[in-house]
Amino acid sequence: MNKYFHSVELNADLCCGCTNCLKRCPTEAIRIRGGKAHILSERCIDCGECIRICPHHAKHARSNQLEEINNYKIKIAIPAPALFGQFNNLNDIDIVLTGLRALGFDVVYEVSRGAELVSEATRRMIAEGKLNKPIISSACPAVVRLIKIRFPELCGNVMPLLAPMEVAARMARREVIDMTGVDDSEIGVFFITPCPAKVTEINAPNSTEKSAVSGAIAISQIYPALTSKMDKLKVIEPIAKSGLLGVGWATSGGESAAMLGEKYLAADGIENVIRVLEELEDDHIRDVDFIELNACSGGCVGGVLAIENPYVAQARIQNLRKYMPVSLNHLKDGDVERMMWENELEFNAESFRLSEDIIEAMDMMEKMEEICKTLPGLDCGSCGAPTCRALAEDIVKGNAKETDCIHKLKAKIQSVYDQLGTL
Repeated sequence: MNKYFHSVELNADLCCGCTNCLKRCPTEAIRIRGGKAHILSERCIDCGECIRICPHHAKHARSNQLEEINNYKIKIAIPAPALFGQFNNLNDIDIVLTGLRALGFDVVYEVSRGAELVSEATRRMIAEGKLNKPIISSACPAVVRLIKIRFPELCGNVMPLLAPMEVAARMARREVIDMTGVDDSEIGVFFITPCPAKVTEINAPNSTEKSAVSGAIAISQIYPALTSKMDKLKVIEPIAKSGLLGVGWATSGGESAAMLGEKYLAADGIENVIRVLEELEDDHIRDVDFIELNACSGGCVGGVLAIENPYVAQARIQNLRKYMPVSLNHLKDGDVERMMWENELEFNAESFRLSEDIIEAMDMMEKMEEICKTLPGLDCGSCGAPTCRALAEDIVKGNAKETDCIHKLKAKIQSVYDQLGTL
């Protein structure tokens, strides 16, 4: 497993070093050096904000190609419920699911089925009272990574359940193996994803040693071919096996609504998520059992790999849910135990480690504080770092110099000019 796999990549040829991404990155994972953006792997959470904000389209997210499904004997598609919000006038998700079958997938298994099971497991665990409240949803991998990097004190509040994508993949594999007897290595499970964070979660999971998902295909990539197949369908197969609770996970507040309770909070958009986490860390949020956080505005429908405007997609999902049963998936004996995390969530200390040597790290921290006092504190980003403190960190690491600060450079030039004037 690649410890620092990232789905977000930079095309240096298109980058103009404009600092837009620098200012919007929630974990200070971007620097501008030599007129180009650079991504710090140990801090990137693959939220996709840099892709969303870049006016030059210099950032992109890598994902699998549709042709890669042919590397497997049995091909399984597990579409995110956000996919259903991409199509106008859709009143039956079986049209989308049959379209995926027409694209070459042998089996189509909705992630919304896994979502319904996760919701039921969450309700059961809350009722048992064994979790730290308020409980933070673990469904958004970008939020989970954000907590690991910026809010380590909240790691114990994150729900220790696998995300619906992983639950659906494991169930789909088990069903296919039971039906066909084919070896697990011959089964390819492909998530139809609205966001880059899910691609990263597949390749470098937070909660398990190895994901049951073989790869991820972006909604934006599969959309044209899928739309074409859907338009030509003659028979609609009865594939759907999920209800409104599972499909509702596509939008902000959908997971919380599936808790069937009143004491919950839902926030979407990375800036709003950070604000909630800060208040939660300061113990300003109380009398709440469950907190749903989505890095993308509008929820998963707002992912940068989706096609439709997130608010249009959100309205379509709400309309689609009117024709659905409440829930079609329920827990069986042992399901909750199989859905629990294999790894404990811990602070990613390497993200901010100055040195492997503790004594050296303490010396570097002292120098950082001294440098910070000499900087203007404007956090303008002109130096190529998002804040003055980040610049001080880069300086002690040897990745920048004090004159990268244009205000200090200006003062130095003025000093030289004044000295020359006295000659």
